[in-house]
Amino acid sequence: MSNPLKKTMVYLGLADEEEVYDAPVAETPARRERGVERTIEKAAPVTPLHRPAVVRQPTAGTVSEILTVHPKQYRDAQIIAENFRDGIPVIINLSQMSDADARRLIDFASGLSLGLYGRIERVTSKVFLLSPENVAISGDGTVAHADPEAAPFTQ
Repeated sequence: MSNPLKKTMVYLGLADEEEVYDAPVAETPARRERGVERTIEKAAPVTPLHRPAVVRQPTAGTVSEILTVHPKQYRDAQIIAENFRDGIPVIINLSQMSDADARRLIDFASGLSLGLYGRIERVTSKVFLLSPENVAISGDGTVAHADPEAAPFTQ
């Protein structure tokens, strides 16, 4: 076994020594033309992906709960994500957060709503509503605009 790639594969456990030495030999016309009589061809092992047995889907029905969160730190995003993933609309009041952490949290919430096909809407300058895909939000259709000097979120 003079091939360093084969030695590395054996060392990493990607191939057995017997497989390297005793692999089936195939001959191709292109290799015959170049003077190579025999080549070693081996199919790579395939590792199947295991999907979770239960895929959590939001329930399509009436909304029986709306969660209001007053995060103080960015790590409170986990509570928002877990409930939103379960199909619960979440109201986020950012009045108790610093502007930098509030921007991070809104960026996270925007990605969360996009990834789960929901919507994020600004209610006031520091209050946002995350609504799942199966929840329709009705209103007069206008977006609440805050004073640009007072609002830390310019999108």
